[in-house]
Amino acid sequence: MIARANTTVTVLRGTTTNAHGDTVDGTTAASAALTDLPASLIEVNRRTYLPAEGATRVVRTHICRLTSGTDVRKDDRIRDAAGAVYQILDLNASPGSPAHLPDIVIQLSKTT
Repeated sequence: MIARANTTVTVLRGTTTNAHGDTVDGTTAASAALTDLPASLIEVNRRTYLPAEGATRVVRTHICRLTSGTDVRKDDRIRDAAGAVYQILDLNASPGSPAHLPDIVIQLSKTT
């Protein structure tokens, strides 16, 4: 991992059925290898233009960086060491130098 890790995260995957028969997000790790991963998790502010209002708004979002090769998918969720859960909005690996593999950069939305 190139970015400095400031927390550990667990990748959550899949759904379960609750007592009422409703499908809900699963709360278990995708696999044992996807628990307590070192990660860089930061909150960033982004300006967004809203044409309907003719104004800009500041939207808080989160960026997570994981080691290259980590099995993380678009429909997964991420839980940090404090217990907060994030939904993945976008993930990509930026092109890097041939000497090292780039980190996976994930844009998150906090759900809890």
